[in-house]
Amino acid sequence: MDKKRVLVVDDDPDILKMLKLRIESEGFEFMGAQNGEEMLEAIKIKKPDVILLDVMLPKMDGYTALREMRKEEEYKEIPVIILTAKEKKKVWDLFALEGVSLFVEKPFDARELLQKIRSLL
Repeated sequence: MDKKRVLVVDDDPDILKMLKLRIESEGFEFMGAQNGEEMLEAIKIKKPDVILLDVMLPKMDGYTALREMRKEEEYKEIPVIILTAKEKKKVWDLFALEGVSLFVEKPFDARELLQKIRSLL
């Protein structure tokens, strides 16, 4: 059986390292990107089963990257969890129309985040 792929898009290298360890320890394949442009390239190389997406990113923010991804039929159904330091209610309306599965506010509990990932897979 193929491992489920989790793409984490965050510009904080410490968050990427921590989530890589946690995600791989759960038996999932980790993919990482540090901005929206890298995310769009990564999904073309290997389609992820779920995406953890930060809102505030360099080069291309999370919202723009998500809208670009959703334009492609092949990627419309990928579940997306938004990771944000902003209050959920401030970004909810913006992302709700894009079919976002869940919101997780930073700082987050890694165990709870992994439960949310499992629930989407």
